[in-house]
Amino acid sequence: MSTLATSSLPRGADINPKPLGIALLLIVLGAWYLAQTVGAKHAALFVVGALLGLALYHAAFGFMSAWRVFIADGRGAGLRAQMIMLAVGVALFFPALSAGTLFGNPVTGLVSPAGTSVIIGAFMFGIGMQLGGGCASGTLYTVGGGSTRMIVTLLAFITGSVIATAHMPFWTSLPQLKPVSLVKTLGLAPALLLNWSVFALIAFVTVVVEKRRHGRLVDPTVRPAHRSPWLHGPWPLVAGAIALVVLNFATLALSGRPWGVTSAFALWGAKAAQAIGIDTASWTYWSTKANAAALAAPVSHDVTSVMDIGIVLGAMLAAALAGRYAPVWRVPLRSLLAAVAGGLMLGYGARLAYGCNIGAYFSGIVSGSLHGWLWLVAAFAGNVFGTRLRPLFGLEVERVKPSGC
Repeated sequence: MSTLATSSLPRGADINPKPLGIALLLIVLGAWYLAQTVGAKHAALFVVGALLGLALYHAAFGFMSAWRVFIADGRGAGLRAQMIMLAVGVALFFPALSAGTLFGNPVTGLVSPAGTSVIIGAFMFGIGMQLGGGCASGTLYTVGGGSTRMIVTLLAFITGSVIATAHMPFWTSLPQLKPVSLVKTLGLAPALLLNWSVFALIAFVTVVVEKRRHGRLVDPTVRPAHRSPWLHGPWPLVAGAIALVVLNFATLALSGRPWGVTSAFALWGAKAAQAIGIDTASWTYWSTKANAAALAAPVSHDVTSVMDIGIVLGAMLAAALAGRYAPVWRVPLRSLLAAVAGGLMLGYGARLAYGCNIGAYFSGIVSGSLHGWLWLVAAFAGNVFGTRLRPLFGLEVERVKPSGC
């Protein structure tokens, strides 16, 4: 992430007071506005989104870079942190989803069909992660952190998302299984044991690969620049993983379903298309009851949109606390081209695959959805291919220290 200016700042740099004040003000005003116009739950979810943005930034919890450094250099600390996140996640989510209620409120998982469109979409998404410079959550929190290049990726992400909605009837007509919930199919205990076993196996493989490549496990710890790293960052990867799980569980409790990101991008793109005269409401994707209602309603009524905006502001707050909010407006042409191409693939692929690294991978797996595992395999393959493409666009393939996307 060459445009997220972090390395030029001295260790122990002061906070950035202006963006800190702006982020805090917008978070408070946003929560107040949502509480007054939509409801207390939307306001709470906005705050949860802000906390997610802060956790993602402070832990530099990148799905993309964790996969890239393992692919390119055999270091698996990031992947092992993801396995911890998922292991804790299924322990929290599976009992609630099995019961169908949480704190007396009905809850449901993000369980989607597994088939051709998931394989193709997740593979595209994997390539897009490496070219665009981030995943879905990574794009949002790096935009909030001041990355100007990632604004380009986000705009292309939105464009790709809405284009995909126009083509969804074709993709959903291809061979696919009906939605399969491992919790309902296998039962609570067998589903937990199966998932924990696979997480442990993946973590074990990363340890073996890393020791063979480096002779030992490489310590990924970054020395804190401040005396209070929990406030200013950086956090340990495992702390970030636990924070994301707890906040995703809070999302389930408040909204009745797990955390998602990219459906909002498609909604924003469809609304923008309507504004310039394109009749997106007539498209099959936007004709379903839920999607038609979302398209007709204000953005503030959409839970995913509210949380996405919260993530951007929370990351801005975190970057200001760390003294790293310093947007760089000069971006190399090849890097911009990669951002556009990657963003389009991210958006298009996420719709085909019924979600992104959050909605399909993280929330899909903790929902017990079979399609989440299929997404992981196909997206990892796409990341392998995308990592090979990065040097063609002048993008770094880290072999010393992972970035935060």
